[in-house]
Amino acid sequence: MTSAGRVRIILVDDEHLLRTALATLLPLDGTVEVIAQADDGADAVTAVLAHRPDVLVIDLEMPGVDGLEATATILDRHPGQRVLMLTRHARPGVLRRALKLGVLGFISKSSDPDDIVHAIHQVHAGKRWIAHDVLEASMTDDSPLTEREADALRETRNGYAVKDIARRLYLSSGTVRNYLSNAMRKTNTNTRHDAARVANDRGWL
Repeated sequence: MTSAGRVRIILVDDEHLLRTALATLLPLDGTVEVIAQADDGADAVTAVLAHRPDVLVIDLEMPGVDGLEATATILDRHPGQRVLMLTRHARPGVLRRALKLGVLGFISKSSDPDDIVHAIHQVHAGKRWIAHDVLEASMTDDSPLTEREADALRETRNGYAVKDIARRLYLSSGTVRNYLSNAMRKTNTNTRHDAARVANDRGWL
């Protein structure tokens, strides 16, 4: 924290109007200081490593490098980083993945700024803080996909070839093909790309 006792945050969201509004509203009570902003996951990684904020407040869904992927990179390089994740839609299964990464907080982007400030302070104190609506949505996960099948589809969605997926997931190409084949069967699709699209649309990724 700064000498004035404020929690230093970096704010990451690809929606310019929302990000700038939060950057204006969150510091109003004098306990939060926005030290940097970013509009995508790649810039978030750079900003966090450069500024080392007390709390990273990052959007879950962004084009290119999304919030989870950026957070995974950040926590790998800086394990102690406190993270509060923002989401517009609490997708089934996402909470589990975020907590597994080490994310402490999860809150809806539609939350009142005062509630977001409260969540920032809870996360900064090392406490887990999950908004009720996010927690409620996470309990409705009806995905038929295994965790590894979902991992393979996420990599497919991001444009990686099978051999690249195998390398990124530390699996053999044959194992990846088996996971993708199972996912295609479960989504009733004929290609891995269609399977990734269907799974994403249904909130399974």
